[in-house]
Amino acid sequence: MARFDYRANDADGKTVSGIIEAPTVELATDTLKDKGLFIVSIQEAAKKSIFERDLPFIGQVGVRDLVIFSRQFSVLMGAKVPVVSSLRTVAKQTDNKKLRDMLLDIADETESGMSLSIALAKYPKVFTGFFVNMIRSGETTGRLEEVMNYLADQMERDFDLNAKIKGAMIYPIVVIFGLVVVGFVMLTFVVPKMTEVMKESGTALPWTTKSLIFVSDFMNHNAISIIIFVVIVSVAGRWWVGTPVGRKTWDSATLRAPVFGPMLQLIYLVRFTRSLSTLLSGGVDVPGSLDVCADVVGNARYRENILLTKKEVMDGNSITTVFAKDPTMPKMVTQMMAVGEESARLSEVLDKLTQFYTRELENKVANLVHAIEPMIMLVMGGAVGVMVAAIMMPMYSMATSM
Repeated sequence: MARFDYRANDADGKTVSGIIEAPTVELATDTLKDKGLFIVSIQEAAKKSIFERDLPFIGQVGVRDLVIFSRQFSVLMGAKVPVVSSLRTVAKQTDNKKLRDMLLDIADETESGMSLSIALAKYPKVFTGFFVNMIRSGETTGRLEEVMNYLADQMERDFDLNAKIKGAMIYPIVVIFGLVVVGFVMLTFVVPKMTEVMKESGTALPWTTKSLIFVSDFMNHNAISIIIFVVIVSVAGRWWVGTPVGRKTWDSATLRAPVFGPMLQLIYLVRFTRSLSTLLSGGVDVPGSLDVCADVVGNARYRENILLTKKEVMDGNSITTVFAKDPTMPKMVTQMMAVGEESARLSEVLDKLTQFYTRELENKVANLVHAIEPMIMLVMGGAVGVMVAAIMMPMYSMATSM
């Protein structure tokens, strides 16, 4: 949520000033106009310091909650139930207390004369710029019911796709995490006791055993330092990735990653084509749609290219000017977008691209899961084999020499 300093005149001609929070300057202006103020000047306020920033609220609203809300709200709108009554009805039916309180507040604001999009924009952590802009376009064109139903469909597709990706990644992450924890405990507490006997026996040890003893001794004597180092590196890494330069560098590097890079490219591509198609279908103009997509896509490199594309479009150039030069953007996408732009059917073309690349992404995720399972088994087997060979072979030699 951005903050804007404003100066305005009220109905009596008195000058007032203050700060208003809104996703965009347009929504901030509309909110002030709804309050009966005449804008004199409005500009983005200085960023808050780290000590002034709002803390994350307790009781998060999940994607599943929003999907259910969108579907229920669209059904009520289709039944010609007024907006305020629809909001209060859905609020009574939701199990999420945080969302229920939000919907009741939004209903009160809407009943007092505020537009639905501006009321939703008060909660940017829940209702994204994409969601708010879609609702705003529905209000402007008189197609709120249609837009709400379309939003529900799109959010359900996004939810299903994200659930498949997360489900595919849970197994390898849990196994790798467990392997690291067990290895750390073994090398720090178990191996030193087993190798102490070998050291005292004076038996010649193979290089595998010597290497294992060296690593075990190092971890045993520096366990606390290693944990502190890992924590510091993790915190510093998160801070660096949070900076504009760090985010762009990290996002560019992940796109070039050997195994996960192509899959991430497909994820960002599907987000872009689906969001742009949805916004254009909802009546949002191309520059406005690109502006929202830049924040929705979730990758700094794609965001930069989308904003450059917006500038090219506003200058009268083709929407494919920037994307055609990007090696991470498939040629089929730029070619199809060019055809859709020339035939004035860009939204339909983007929807077809979304369907195609969604299927390709699902296939890639399934293939990755099937490939990861044997790789994990090989790694686990190799680690266990090295540890057994490094410990059991010297002990066997000691037993046979006695």
